[in-house]
Amino acid sequence: MSRPRRRGRDIHGVLLLDKPQGLSSNDVLQKVKRIFNANRAGHTGALDPLATGMLPICLGEATKFSQYLLDSDKRYRVIARLGQRTDTSDADGTVISERPLNFSQQQLDEALDSFRGETQQVPSMYSALKYQGRKLYEYAREGIEVPREARSIVVYELQFIRWEGDELELEIHCSKGTYIRTIIDDLGEKLGCGAHVIMLRRLQVATYPIGNMVTLEQLKDLLEQANAEGIAPGEKLDPLLMPMDSPASAFPEVNLLTLVAAYFKQGQPVQASGVPSSGLVRVTEGDERKFIGMAEIDDDGRVAPRRLVVEYSE
Repeated sequence: MSRPRRRGRDIHGVLLLDKPQGLSSNDVLQKVKRIFNANRAGHTGALDPLATGMLPICLGEATKFSQYLLDSDKRYRVIARLGQRTDTSDADGTVISERPLNFSQQQLDEALDSFRGETQQVPSMYSALKYQGRKLYEYAREGIEVPREARSIVVYELQFIRWEGDELELEIHCSKGTYIRTIIDDLGEKLGCGAHVIMLRRLQVATYPIGNMVTLEQLKDLLEQANAEGIAPGEKLDPLLMPMDSPASAFPEVNLLTLVAAYFKQGQPVQASGVPSSGLVRVTEGDERKFIGMAEIDDDGRVAPRRLVVEYSE
């Protein structure tokens, strides 16, 4: 029985999209998928419609390794409106309280300092976390509040940029699972005036180069150029992609000889030299160091497959 025809191209890699304001992460994901004519696509770490900035979009086999980006650090630039609290902690919500600003620069500095380092954060009701199988924001839209457990987060750096009138601008480098909207809402309560996000831009995810970000407009222009020149769109678009294993670039590499790699790709644990004593590793094959999957070092020191790259033939 023949394999069913796949829809779209078997294109594999990670696009660093500069997400525009006003669109959901899924909206831009579908647009990118159509532009590349990719058979599979997924994003890592959704951005709210209000937010802009780096949204890594994984195409093809790269979707298998997107989870490692979810676990990575992020960097944001945020502008808060002081004196107003909203139900969503951002400008897309409804103002639920207004209070005057009665704090000093010293009080602001002390409040900001309380968010640095490891702290506990209770996620917003307007988040995509799930409770009993449903996303929290679905409950929130129905006016239902459900219990949420505080989670440990780490703010590695919280940089004060400016405070002018009712606007406060910060830059924040934080661990996975940190909600910037919640930091701003909590800060507003500490200052006694309330606050919400009016601008949020994700500057960086993991160690991806900021200069490699592209906009939807740039992608559309390249697609039009390819069509006008009568060439395959991939010739213009595909060079923009980061390698499919880039989400897992922080893990140590184990390079296998081609003969050994053949057994690994069949799902069998294999022996290799110079492997770590434990943990996850990124596995490559041969002198070309072709990425073939992720593995875990088992109790016997073998390289045991966990996620394999499927090699499609045209």
